[in-house]
Formats: sequence, structure tokens, C-alpha cells
Amino acid sequence: MKRNRLRIGFGIFAAITMMSLSAFAQTIPFRPPAVPLVTSDPYLSIWSAADRLNDRNTTHWSGHEQSLLSVIRVDGHAYRIMGRDPHGAPPLPQVSLSVLPTTTTYQFEGAGVHVTLSFLTPLLPHDLDVMSRPLTYLTWNVNSTDGQSHAVQLLFSMSSELAVNVPDQAVTWNRDSAGDLTLLRVGTQSQHRLGNPGDDTRIDWGYAYAGAPSDQTTSVIAGKDAVLGSFTDTGKLPSADDARQPRAVNDDEPTCAFVFDMGTISAQPSSRQAMIAYDEIESISYYGRPLQPYWRRNGDGPAALFQKAAADYETLLPKCRQFDRDLVADAVRIGGDNYAKIISLAYRQAWAGCGIAADSHKQPLLFTKENTSNGDIATVDVIFPMAPIWILLSPNLAKASLVSNLMYAASPHWKFPNAPHDLGTYPQVTGRDDGGEGMPVEESGNMIILCDAVAQEEGSADWVRPWWPQLAQWAHYLEKYGLDPEDQLCTDDFMGHLAHNANLSIKAILALAAYGDLCRLRGETDEASRYMDLAKTDARHWMQVADAGDHSLLAFDKPGTWSQKYNLVWDQFLGLDLFPAKVRQTEVAFYLNHLNRYGLPLDNRADYTKLDWQVWTATLGSQRDFAAFMGPVSRWVNEGPTRVPLTDWYDTKTGAQKGFQARSVVGGVYIKVLFDAQLASKWQSRGTQAP
Repeated sequence: MKRNRLRIGFGIFAAITMMSLSAFAQTIPFRPPAVPLVTSDPYLSIWSAADRLNDRNTTHWSGHEQSLLSVIRVDGHAYRIMGRDPHGAPPLPQVSLSVLPTTTTYQFEGAGVHVTLSFLTPLLPHDLDVMSRPLTYLTWNVNSTDGQSHAVQLLFSMSSELAVNVPDQAVTWNRDSAGDLTLLRVGTQSQHRLGNPGDDTRIDWGYAYAGAPSDQTTSVIAGKDAVLGSFTDTGKLPSADDARQPRAVNDDEPTCAFVFDMGTISAQPSSRQAMIAYDEIESISYYGRPLQPYWRRNGDGPAALFQKAAADYETLLPKCRQFDRDLVADAVRIGGDNYAKIISLAYRQAWAGCGIAADSHKQPLLFTKENTSNGDIATVDVIFPMAPIWILLSPNLAKASLVSNLMYAASPHWKFPNAPHDLGTYPQVTGRDDGGEGMPVEESGNMIILCDAVAQEEGSADWVRPWWPQLAQWAHYLEKYGLDPEDQLCTDDFMGHLAHNANLSIKAILALAAYGDLCRLRGETDEASRYMDLAKTDARHWMQVADAGDHSLLAFDKPGTWSQKYNLVWDQFLGLDLFPAKVRQTEVAFYLNHLNRYGLPLDNRADYTKLDWQVWTATLGSQRDFAAFMGPVSRWVNEGPTRVPLTDWYDTKTGAQKGFQARSVVGGVYIKVLFDAQLASKWQSRGTQAP
């Protein structure tokens, strides 16, 4: 019975939050491969990779332990809610899990009490000041379920693991106050800011903070064993902060801990709250110049961060509920239950795969990190699949992800006729003066298409005026090399080099038309006509040389092959209309006959696929077709054997991860919502206002 309640738990939270999504919630089994808990950027990104929050300790997206613990004592008996560490305390049975775009909620029940633990990261795209705060609220609601009163104490602790790259690094700690809040702080002794670039890395500068109301808690910074032992035995914390510092994290793990003595609990719910935040102090090295996190641009520090967050909670909570309700309801309406589940799980991951900093004019710059690939920063073929979520919800964030590459391409350092691939290794923007990874057609097409997409949303190409020479140069390059690409990589670089790539050719053709559209928006009618006519001619040629009867080829010179033509989705979205509907219909009909248990392979060469591209491909078809594609993908989310934040590269027969996890490219699953003109207009009107 408990297993069934856990499986349909999505609906329990829907009812509690009065979100009117019960039909959606109750029809979907929901077992995410990993659950987002604290999700602000690539460094503050904590997940639970288990069915139940008390099955294992929480981890950073990379899989390294970053332990958040919670224990409840009911009438003198301790039960663990979050994590596995607490001194032999049994788990309080978990009865449901809900994942909505801004909020994760767990329900537990046993020992005569019901506990709701929610994690709220208020990523509201219409309020960039709030969205950029690296802070998550944890809220516990406890009530009696057996008609009896119960004495209850709650423990919450945050490990110093959050502030180091490896556990043998030494940390120091301190406590402070921010108005009515107590703040506990931990960070490395060395504080080598921005000095740790790479992929499988965690931050080791700045400070992790945990905060809670001073009048509701007692607190301590001490070794984890002492904290857990004291609480499980007595319901209290050690009497004083540990004075033995600095010391390594793996030396009696320093832990920031709060205890809430909730007194006697009855049927009326009682609530307590804590906050987790990270102050990077400096977030990006921009050609040797440190950039501040965007939230710090006007002089705020940790105290102001926590005080504003505490003051704003009562107004942010209903806004987040409304945002979640509206976004999920729209996804259900246009894509069905399975699609709504996927976009809910992808939302916070898309944001947490990026860092947001302020430039010298206090304007936002959004930097992707190429997680579990090579750690590149501002990779164009990561920005491209991510883009639908921000074009839909915040065109200003879409621009903020593109301008750093545009500026670099306009600098004397970039000496190539095509667009750059990336700008360095996160968090260090250095440029790639040697040209970087060779994807010249891919990245040039990506940049032009996205620039036109943003310009269309704004009804003007004014925003790209400073970089018009670069866009023109890339269009000339594609005119010469795009129709029949030479042997090179595309964004699916794990497949290796390929000449005459038919899907890459589509991208180049669409980019020529997109450039023509930008010319139209600029009033350059002759150039607009020339490039649109060229794109139409190229599209007709493509339909001849790629034709294989009931589908199109992987490469023009490879009979008997096929591939997903996911790039076609931009033809309709941008209103270019280069390829007739028959091309899409033929492709989709072919794909539907090649679905495996967990999805559609990327092409005929292997059984693996990409999550983002599947949703783009599915969008080419009818509503019925879309649902047919999403069924296997949703099954994979629930059954896939690899417990990591959403991977975008997996095997369609076994469901196993092939590579990649926690990447921002999952923002691409929002293409279906973006594709609906009425919904796109509604959401863009609510988007971020210009800072």
C-alpha cells in the first residue's frame, strides 16, 4: 500500500497546494532518476539520486557527496527524513514525492505524525533579481495523524562538503546574524577564487551558508558525529561550536546544524523553515577580470541576501505556486501528462547548468557549463539546445547567453570566418584563439538561428546591431560551405566526424533564411530577398539528394541510412517555410516505426539517443504523434537504471546512461510550448523585464 501511495504521490502535493492538477498527477507514476533539491548554478546543485529521500545521502550533480541531513524526534524516538547517516535512526516512511518546476516536496508519515518537507528555489523568470539569488528554502510542516499529541524536535544539518572540491581540503567556519536570522558559514581556508576550472569539479572558494530564525532554533558548528549523536540521544545539539579549525572536511566532518524544538504537535500543522545559500563572491573570470554574481551587482552581501529572502517568502510562495500551476497546465494541454512531467523535471536543471554574472554595466551574462563533457564555458552547441526555455520564458536571458560569444567573435582575437565553439573552461572565460573544437557549420548556424529567434520575439533586430558584421560573415560562410558540409563534427560530436551530413545541411539552409529574416527586420530588402531565395533553392536541392523514399538519409552519400532531422523544427517556428509539410510527415511516419522501448535512436548507427532532440523531432508531428514519442521517453524517466540528474544521452533499449548528466540542454524540451504561438506569446509577455 505504501508503494502505491509513493507512486502516485505527485497528486498529493497537487491537492495540498490547491493546484487543480489532480488528473495530471494521479495518472503518472513518477520516479525521477534524480530529484532536484538545491539548484542555483553548477556549483550549488544538490540532488537526491534515490526513490526516497532517506535512502541515501544527497550529492552534488557530479555524484560527489554533499550531505544535507534531517532527523525528526517524536516522543524521544529519532527517525531520519533526509540522508542515511543518522546514528541508526530508522527512516520515517516516505509516502509521496512531487517535482514541479520550482518546488520539490516529500511527504512522510509514521510514529503518529505526518511530515511535509519542501525545497523551493524561486526561479521566477519575470524577476531576475529573485531568480539570480543562490538560495533555496527548506520548509517542514508537521502534524499529528493519530489524534494524540506528540513532542517533536527537528534537526537540519549542512555538511562542509558543500564548500570544497575534495574532502581533504581544510575549511574554516563562523556564525553571524542577519536581522532576526542566525547564519552558519563554512568555506575553505585557501580561498583561491576562480582557480579551479574543469568538468568534474566543485567550488572551493566563497562560503556555504545555512540560515534560520534565531528565535526558533538552537545551532552549532561541530563534527557530524557529535551533532547526530547528541540529537538522536537527547534532542539537543552539542553545547558549543567546535573550536578546532581549520581542519579537513574528512577530519571529523565540520557540520552546520540547527534544531527546531517544535514542542507539542497536534492535528494542526506546525511549520519551520531554513535556508541554504552560497556566496561565490566572484563567479566568473572574464578574460582575467573577475565578475561578481548577478545578485551581488548592487553591493548586496550574504546578510542582505538572507534578509531579503526571508522578507520575500510569503509573497514568493504563491507566485511560485501560480507559476508551477500555469506552466504544468499548459504543458498538459499541448503535450499531455508525460510531457508535463518531463518539463517539470527539466526546469531547475536547465537553470542550475548555468552561472549568471554581472558585466561592467551591471547587465546579466548567462554562462553555460558543459557538465560531464569537458567543462567548457559558453558552448554554442549547448546554448542552442538550451535556448527554447529562455526564448519562451525570458528572451533577455536568451540574449544574456549569446552576447559573450558575439563579443568574442567581434574581437581581434577571433580570426576565423565561422562562429566560435566555446570560450574556455568554466568558470574561466579565456577565448579559444586557436579556433577550439571544429564545428564551423554547426556553430555558425546555431548563432544565426538563435539571433533571429530572439529578434522575432522582440519584433526588431536592433539588439544584434553591434555584431552585424559577424552575422553577415557567418552567413557568407554558410552560403559557401553549408549546403553539403565537409567532413566535420556536428553537435552530436560523440558520433564522430561525418561528411555530407543531411541534418547539418538543414541547419545551414535554415540559418541562411534566418539571416535573410534579420535583414528584413533591418530594412535591407535586397539582401533579405537574396538570402531567402538562396535558402529556398538549397532546400529544393536538399529534398532531391537526401530523398530515400520513405525517409531522408543520414548523409547524402550513404544509402540505407537515416537520422533524426530535429533541426527542421526551426523552419516552422521561425516561419521560414522552406520545407513542405510532406517532408516532416514522411520523417515522422518513419520514426514512429523505429521507436524502441525508451525512445527513438539518434540515427541508424547506434541505439542511443538524445533527450532534447527527441522532443524536437516529436514536435514535427501531430499531437497524436507527439504523445507516441513521449510515452517511451516518460517510461525511460521512470525506469532508467542510471540514477543521475537527467542525462540527455542514453540507450533506447536498456535505458542506461551513455554519458552526460545535469546539463542545461534539457531546456530544449520546452520547444513544444514555445512552438505554440498563443502560449509563447503569453509566457513571453510575463518574461524578464530589461534590467
